[in-house]
Amino acid sequence: MTENDFFTAHWHAPDNVKTLLTYRTGGVSVGAFRSLNVGLHVNDDEKAVLENRRLVQEKVGKPMVYLNQTHGTNIVLAHDYIQTQTPPDADASIETTNRAACVIMTADCLPVLLCDTDGTTVAAVHCGWRSLAANILPKTVAKMGGLPETKFGVSQNILAFCGACIGKTAFEVGGEVKAAFAHILGYENAFIPLSNNKFLCDLHLLAELSLNAVGVKKITHSPHCTYNEPDKFFSYRREYTTGRMLSAIWLA
Repeated sequence: MTENDFFTAHWHAPDNVKTLLTYRTGGVSVGAFRSLNVGLHVNDDEKAVLENRRLVQEKVGKPMVYLNQTHGTNIVLAHDYIQTQTPPDADASIETTNRAACVIMTADCLPVLLCDTDGTTVAAVHCGWRSLAANILPKTVAKMGGLPETKFGVSQNILAFCGACIGKTAFEVGGEVKAAFAHILGYENAFIPLSNNKFLCDLHLLAELSLNAVGVKKITHSPHCTYNEPDKFFSYRREYTTGRMLSAIWLA
C-alpha cells in the first residue's frame, strides 16, 4: 500500500485532525474484490481482508473501530469498542480522545467526516440514502455537541468533508427515495426527473442540506464518483459483487 492507494480530506481542519480514505488499489484481494477490500461481510477471503486492514492500520497507527453498518441512525463512541471483537451495529462513530480512529466503509454510499474547529471531536458517518433521510447527520452533530467532554459549543464550529460516492449523474432512484427527503428544506433540488418516472439523486447536496439545517455551513465535497471511476473505486451499483473502501478520521 503506497501513497497512491489512499488520500486525505482536503479541508481546513486543525492540524491534529487526521484522515485517510482508501481507493480500491494497494491490497491483496483478487477477482471482484481486487485489491484493497476492507469489508469482511462481502464474501471475500477473510485472510485477504484482514491483511488489507493491517496494511491500512500501518498508515493510521492506532486502533481502528469498524462498524456493522445497518443503514440506520445508531451512533457510538469509538473508544468504547477498542477491545471489542464484534463491531457495534451503528452507522456513525464519534471520538474525543486520541485512543481510536473512527472508521466507515462504503462502495457508493457517502462517507462524511466531521470535526470541530478546535480539534477536540471527530466523527465518521455512513450516509446511504436511508440513513440520510432518517437524519443521521443532524443526530451525529447533536451527539457531538452533547457529550460532557465536548468543548466546541455550537454546530457553527463544525467542519464537514463529504467523500467519494455514487455521483449525481449515476444514482438513479425511484419516487419513494425522493419522498423520504420531503422534510428537508430544498430537497427538490437534489432530484432531477427522468423520463421513466425515476430521478437522478445528488447525495452530496442532500448531505449539505441536512447539515445546513442544523447550522453546519463549512462543507467540502470530493469531486469523485465511485460509479464512474472503476479503476479507483468499488461500486455496489455498478458491480454488485464488490469490495468496500474505508474512510477514517482520528485525533493525533
